Amino acid sequence: MKIRRKLPKPSRAGRPLYLIGYSFTPPTCSDLQSWFDLEYGGPIRLRNEPGESTHLGQDSSAVLASHGPWSASFQISISSAEANEWRDRLGWGHSHAGQVVATSTSPGNACDQILFAARLAKGLTLLTDGTAYDVSTQAYLNPSDWKDLPLEQFRISDHLRIEQAEADRAGHDWFLTLGLAKFGLEELETFTPAGLPSQPIIERLTEIAQETLRLGHQPKVGTRVTMPSLGLSIQVVRHRNVARAGIPLLLREIAWHSLAERDQS
Repeated sequence: MKIRRKLPKPSRAGRPLYLIGYSFTPPTCSDLQSWFDLEYGGPIRLRNEPGESTHLGQDSSAVLASHGPWSASFQISISSAEANEWRDRLGWGHSHAGQVVATSTSPGNACDQILFAARLAKGLTLLTDGTAYDVSTQAYLNPSDWKDLPLEQFRISDHLRIEQAEADRAGHDWFLTLGLAKFGLEELETFTPAGLPSQPIIERLTEIAQETLRLGHQPKVGTRVTMPSLGLSIQVVRHRNVARAGIPLLLREIAWHSLAERDQS
């Protein structure tokens, strides 16, 4: 029987976007501030979250970072108990961990908010020579991986991936997005007959996810919407909850047809 490890309980700051594991002395807030200002022009402003009375960044306190209109919360060090839970959950050897948590977002600024949070996670990873874990996409990011993701501007490929997995429907393949949850949206899934080329499906699902993100909302189950920019008609088939690698996912199954095919029928 396969043992399923439970996701560690959220800290007071909420469910993290990124966990950053490191084995040595954590950086200081001043280190992160200097790095960010040098890398992205700054100025980044840091202050304790309301209710935190400790010195900035110490004793696992949550720090609110802001750059222009964007903000995110981070902890240089989460508690030892939480760090150990994540170490067991993720299977890494890091004895310390920090986290980055997004503040509330709206459709108009979600992309910029998530981009800002990713920049903070990148900084903590590079300053500690550690490993970041993107909770939504279930991806590990070493320092060299971040260097390949310059994050100068928002690109959906930096925050979303499409996974192909074994389907619970005979004769079908299962494709799902991982990453839309960062933006307050449900993940998308689709089932296709087994044996079809996967790359066109992955590319199409990525395009649909990007357009969904641009629109900032998702249609209800049973409804059909057109995406003229993609030349597609999208139907939401059903909604369900599943656990993937121990991560709870909210999924909307979709099917699509080209507008040209619909007009001919």
